[in-house]
Parts: sequence; structure tokens; C-alpha cells
Amino acid sequence: MDSGSNLDTLMARYQAGDFAAVTALVEAIGPRLHRFFLAQSASRSDADDLLQETWLRIHRVRHTYRPGEPVQPWFYAIARRTHIDHYRRSSRTTAHERRLEELPDAAAEFPTDEPATDDLETLLAPLSENQREVILMMKVGGMSLEEVARATSCSVGSVKQRVHRAYKILRGRINAMSPSQGSSRELP
Repeated sequence: MDSGSNLDTLMARYQAGDFAAVTALVEAIGPRLHRFFLAQSASRSDADDLLQETWLRIHRVRHTYRPGEPVQPWFYAIARRTHIDHYRRSSRTTAHERRLEELPDAAAEFPTDEPATDDLETLLAPLSENQREVILMMKVGGMSLEEVARATSCSVGSVKQRVHRAYKILRGRINAMSPSQGSSRELP
């Protein structure tokens, strides 16, 4: 994994007009942002679209990044806003749609190339959106509490509270999923 200072350096080079640096940035942070969207989206195509929209936004506002500041929280703040905007846009669209006909009782099953559910998605499903977001940023994105706080525009204490509550829910879920073996799994 790339260190934060390497990402900061790449972003500074990108701002200075070194467009080769953007390729390195996409390769370094793109997969993490994609996992962030996958865990919050209903489909892979939505996650792909959100990632592409995030990179377009990053390109348009790259001049607002302040060199010397950590770039990873800046990326995640843009990704978070992209997700929120997408959710609001799709909610407005859904609210205006009318059902043309009732759906059949049983939906047709289509073969898929991917497993029916993703283990991480299933595990994080009972969490609120805010809890899922901070867990993904910290555990999938490798961000610190301070970086998550900056990306979500929250205090560090608020992030700690969300993480604590999420861990409590996840512990209960993991304990319920695993048979009683005399030992319990511990989350950090």
C-alpha cells in the first residue's frame, strides 16, 4: 500500500501539471474508493459510475487541494459527497416514477458471474450508513481517525463514537454467526 506522503506528493505533481501522476494516483487510491462505493451501493455498475464521477470531480477541483494537507481525506470527502449526491438524485427520480404494473410474486432468477452476496457487504448490512462509512474508511481505506473526521466533516469524538457503536453491532453479528466454541472473536 502506498503511504500517505506518497499520495500527497503525487497529488502535488498532478496539480503542477504532471498528468502521469494522475495514473499513479488512480492506481493507488482507485481500488480503495471502488471498495468504498461497492460496500454502499446496490450494484457494481453503480459503484463503477460513482468512482468515475469522483475522478471527474477530483479533476475539476484539483486546484482546491492544499499541498501539505493529507490528500486521502480530501479524496474520501469528494467520494462521500459524490455518493450523497447520487443518492439524492436517484431518490428524486424514484419519487417521480409511477408503477406501470404490479410485479409478479416471484421474480425471475438470472444467472450471475459473481457470488450472490459479498461477505463484507453482508457483515456491514445492519450498520447505519454513517457507521458503515467510517468503518470502510478506516478498515478498507486505512485512514486514521483524524483523516476520517476531516473527510466526513465530523469531530474525532464523533468518529470514535460511530466506530464504537459499529464494532458493538459487528461483535454481536459475528458472535451470532459463529457457533459457540468457547472463544469469541474480538474486533479492534
